[in-house]
Amino acid sequence: MTAAREPTEAAPFGVYVHVPFCRHRCDYCAFATYTDRDHLMEAYASACVTEIARATERDGMAAATSVFFGGGTPSRLPADLLVSVLDAIPRAPGAEVTVECNPEDVTDERLATYRAAGVTRISLGVQSTVDHVLVGLGRRHGPDHVTAAGAMVAGAGFTSWNMDLILGGAGERDEDWERSLSDVLHLASPPPHISAYALTVEPGTPLDRTPDRHPDDDVQAGRYETADRVLSAAGYGWEEISNWALPGHECRHNRLYWDQGDYRGIGSAAHSHQAGRRWWNVRTPDRYVALVAEDSAALMAGEELLDADQRRFESLSLALRTSEGVPDGALPEDPDLDGLVDRSGGRAVLTVRGRLLANAVTAYLRGSDDR
Repeated sequence: MTAAREPTEAAPFGVYVHVPFCRHRCDYCAFATYTDRDHLMEAYASACVTEIARATERDGMAAATSVFFGGGTPSRLPADLLVSVLDAIPRAPGAEVTVECNPEDVTDERLATYRAAGVTRISLGVQSTVDHVLVGLGRRHGPDHVTAAGAMVAGAGFTSWNMDLILGGAGERDEDWERSLSDVLHLASPPPHISAYALTVEPGTPLDRTPDRHPDDDVQAGRYETADRVLSAAGYGWEEISNWALPGHECRHNRLYWDQGDYRGIGSAAHSHQAGRRWWNVRTPDRYVALVAEDSAALMAGEELLDADQRRFESLSLALRTSEGVPDGALPEDPDLDGLVDRSGGRAVLTVRGRLLANAVTAYLRGSDDR
């Protein structure tokens, strides 16, 4: 397969575009997404184009080395509208451009439009390939959609693409999780990048209100270990706690986040970061469209500034979650960390068990002399 990470001379800089439209809201979702705002699609895309132009002209926004359309459901947006936003984004040569898609939205025509516009990578929200697990998650697609979407993405010429899976859904058994992993790996053209996220219970969601569907931590830990074993045996390298990739197919945009890089968020609820300053736009698409039309400074809903110590600790916290780990001295020699980190070559890297207890290990970074 062709390597996904093409060399570029431009400094890493990302653009994230939030697409807040969904056909149906999943039971576990707490993102800023809406099922009743499709009438705003054209106005929203136009507002995004305007925000991009202002960021470029007024703030000197750099050319993007990676672009990520997330949501929400970017594939809910008509392809021509998504492309109109992408066309407005200054991009460096060889930029990675990812679009998240629901399997049921994938068509040959949509993918051809994406490819012609410069999209290089598709991320499919599969979650599971087992019917009753998908129902328990509140998803609307079925296993056949997954197979068909995977074939179309590969057939459209996307050499790097991703499938997202979720472990720990209501009614999921160990054999169901193993089947999902097997189904994905045995597609005619398996995805070269796979994400496997543990289901989390977010306040205010339908999942939160039904305790009998809450995942069990020990069960999830066992399934995570299964994922790492199965994916490693298939040649996928662990990249970050929830991400595995074949060599050369790591997601550049994800890496930007993990490296504490700079990025600009476009759209409602989108977050930006530059040199330790974070800010974010208003949450609802209605208000976003109105404020962009007014050229209002109120588009920014809030911001935070990190001091040098906070930035350094955050940098270590993010690095600890990756396969590169942190400098050995960033973690103390403490017996409580035995079995949770491997130390070699001057680096401390989480073991599989350490990944399951990453938050606990992170707490030790605060007391280190080498933060």
